[in-house]
Amino acid sequence: MFNTDIKQKLKTLPDKPGVYMMMDKNHKIIYVGKAISLKNRVRQYFQSPGSHSPKVRAMVSHINTFEYIVTDTELEALILECNLIKENRPKYNVLLRDDKTYPYIKITLGEEYPRLVKTRRIIKDGAKYFGPYTNEGALNETINIIHNIYPIRKCNNNIERMIKNHERPCLNYHIEKCMGPCTGEIGKEEYMNMIDEIIMFLDGKEEELIYKIEEKMKRAADAMDFEKAAKYRDQTIALNSIVEKQKIVSANGQDQDVIAMARGDKDSWVQVFFVRKGKLVRREHFILKNTKDNSDREIISSFLKQFYSGSTFIPKEILIEQDVDDLKILEEWISGKRGSKVTIRVPQRGTKKQLLEMVKKNAVIDMEQNIKIKELEKERTEDTLAKLTELLDLEKIPERIECFDISNIQGVDSVASMVVFEGGKPKKDDYRRFKIRTVKGPDDYASIEEIIVRRFKRGLEETQGIIEQSMEISEGRFAVFPDLIMIDGGSGQVGSVKRALNSLKLDIPICGIVKDKKHRTEGLIYEGKEIHVEKTSDPFRLITKIQDEAHRFAINYHRSLRKKTMLQSVLEEIPGIGEARRKALMMHFETIDRIKNATAEELSEVRGMNKKVAENVLKFFKK
Repeated sequence: MFNTDIKQKLKTLPDKPGVYMMMDKNHKIIYVGKAISLKNRVRQYFQSPGSHSPKVRAMVSHINTFEYIVTDTELEALILECNLIKENRPKYNVLLRDDKTYPYIKITLGEEYPRLVKTRRIIKDGAKYFGPYTNEGALNETINIIHNIYPIRKCNNNIERMIKNHERPCLNYHIEKCMGPCTGEIGKEEYMNMIDEIIMFLDGKEEELIYKIEEKMKRAADAMDFEKAAKYRDQTIALNSIVEKQKIVSANGQDQDVIAMARGDKDSWVQVFFVRKGKLVRREHFILKNTKDNSDREIISSFLKQFYSGSTFIPKEILIEQDVDDLKILEEWISGKRGSKVTIRVPQRGTKKQLLEMVKKNAVIDMEQNIKIKELEKERTEDTLAKLTELLDLEKIPERIECFDISNIQGVDSVASMVVFEGGKPKKDDYRRFKIRTVKGPDDYASIEEIIVRRFKRGLEETQGIIEQSMEISEGRFAVFPDLIMIDGGSGQVGSVKRALNSLKLDIPICGIVKDKKHRTEGLIYEGKEIHVEKTSDPFRLITKIQDEAHRFAINYHRSLRKKTMLQSVLEEIPGIGEARRKALMMHFETIDRIKNATAEELSEVRGMNKKVAENVLKFFKK
């Protein structure tokens, strides 16, 4: 049943703690787990398959081999497991949906005059991060509130250069939305005091902050500086209005994260209440995908590992609704991340139990509302596609639509985009970008014909491979064909697509998206006829959305290629750097930023470089 490689490895498994990685035939990691005994845990997957859940049986059927890493302790295994899951996002692990894209608030403490920015990446750059936020609207509102209270800079200009060259400040300075560090009129200490207060606010220490500002207000009034006192008064009013909205949920003034879960048919909905100083300051929900065959204990454990591996603040106490298998080791790991003792509790009675029940109730309500909204969206989308089918007199509803667009500037760096909508929704994993290979100059007709041939010829080859079982269905990136092709263009572009499909003996409906003189969507070209689409209708909105997405995707690709070309050509401005050395540097470092940050020794190691030219590179970027 299992191949020789698996059988041999099972015999040599050590009776020690560690992490194991299950891999498919492409050597892709499909599951990561930890074990107190690798020998006992890994063998369980390949014994008595009938006792496994359907999810585990499906996973085991795709295992071609496995690897493992021995650790000294179970805690080390847990840390390694968390890192590997985050890095590889294995198919059969319980995963936070889109956890890599959750936004954070970042304070750029590495800059002389820090800014407040939104980011989706946490890196070790000396900045301070707050989050994650699943509600981007709440994050944006928080940033706006801070900017309204504190006039810190929003720009990323070089402050030192602006002061030196006496450059004019921007509009924000003139309307008193920024104190204008670029003018040189504000001291570093005064600016950093604002940053310290913003950090207090984001840490949930509003009441301490209000007391601090009130003291400053009194001192300013005593000094008869009434303008400054009035400014502090306005700040305390704004902060008090925020504090009043916060619900007191803990009489003892503790910092707590309260975590409860609701289960749907396929996914689980985890709700987190963030309690700071006894007040509910924020709540977020997180969706864990494909948890149908997982127990509540597994789901909560997986959530704790993934959430606290990226959380920017960890309280002293975490309340959960159900015990988990590795509770003590999780406590030890999370305590290590906080730097002091963290307790994970499963309250059985009292106010903490009531608080947990409130979070549970909110999780259920939020999940039900989300499901209802999705059902309504699905109904509307199905109705839209049905109307589009009727409008074009298609034989079947276009469940999958592919739209193509060409982008170039006077024929230079011609590129094409392919965007995919399934069920009326963008399917971004299936988006594709193409460089035009055979067409010289700005010829959209020939360019679109080339792209259609390449896309569908590749699809036919993959389909044949799947039929012959030389490749898996999941490997067929182009094997799924659309029910409708849309082209950003008129009858000429549609004719080019038809020629391409005819050459491959394919019959797929094609329509062109027609624009008016102001480059706005106007209607469709289908079967040689121009079809009017009512501008207030749902089909029109869908067509416009598809067209805009194809155009955006093509333009962004074109810009990235132009930027890369321009950046690479910048290198040739450096004395001693010609085409050969430029290519060698780019092959070695891959990006301009890495070349900028390289040392003279690292630059000298590149083929064709020497110490003198390396020094020229350093001087160029320093200047």
